[in-house]
Amino acid sequence: MKNKKTTPAGLRKMVQQVVESSTYRKAYQDNEFIGREELRPVRMQLEILKPEMVLTESDIRSTVVVFGSARIQPRQEALKFAAAARRRLAVRPRDPNLQARLRAAENLVALSRYYEEARRFGCMVTKGSQADKRHEYVIVTGGGPGIMEAANRGAWEAGGKSIGLNITLPHEQKPNAFMTPELSFQFHYFALRKMHFMMRARAMVAFPGGFGTFDELFEALTLVQTGKKTPLPIILVGKDYWTQVVNTPYLVEKGMIWPEDLKLIQLVETAEEAWEAIRRYWRQHGGIRDRKRHSLVAMRATGSRRDR
Repeated sequence: MKNKKTTPAGLRKMVQQVVESSTYRKAYQDNEFIGREELRPVRMQLEILKPEMVLTESDIRSTVVVFGSARIQPRQEALKFAAAARRRLAVRPRDPNLQARLRAAENLVALSRYYEEARRFGCMVTKGSQADKRHEYVIVTGGGPGIMEAANRGAWEAGGKSIGLNITLPHEQKPNAFMTPELSFQFHYFALRKMHFMMRARAMVAFPGGFGTFDELFEALTLVQTGKKTPLPIILVGKDYWTQVVNTPYLVEKGMIWPEDLKLIQLVETAEEAWEAIRRYWRQHGGIRDRKRHSLVAMRATGSRRDR
């Protein structure tokens, strides 16, 4: 075999090629490797661990989950949306699609009052639970616009912390500005995001919404009904809306649920009624258990050890 000649410069170039090779990167620093299909279990584990570790280190002990439509905007924004729909229809007044869009836009103007209810609810809960700097009943939302923004905004206006669990979607979804930055997370997997919604939840509050809201609502109802989740108050805000979109008496009549299952849901109309329903529930059930999770980082910082 003919010996290849090398020079100092040539050797340095060869070493550089090795160092720059993707295979030479440490596995946990190789985004291309981490993104491979075979590494899905690792990515899922990371989505479990990161929020749990951060929330534990922040001593977030219990939460109130707020969900509802991303399409419900403040009244002024809803009015602008409706005005734009009218202008489009004026150009093509016989277009049935534009007619339907205008009706939907006008309905969203009427529903915009729930943005303010969610905002007041977030403020009310935060003032009532974080005044002593304890991290109980912390507002948590999906981190997006609409009702989610309103609840985070209310907590921010009250001077407290709130959590946002955002998710990547095919169409860009920006986080709202009112989440506490150090308690804001982005998920890829819906299932793991749902798990984090439920882990610390001491109440679920649903404002009017569509498929995403139904998904979260029925997930919570199923977990409580089947005993997989400790019972907690599940509040629906907006009696007229919810009695029309979910016909629970019909489900009972057809034997799909039992009459006692209706007790899992409470219908209210205002932020005050929702907050009072949560407090009344926990007064009647002995209060929420003071559960402090343990963080290795926090223990190292304080020099303490986990209780055995």
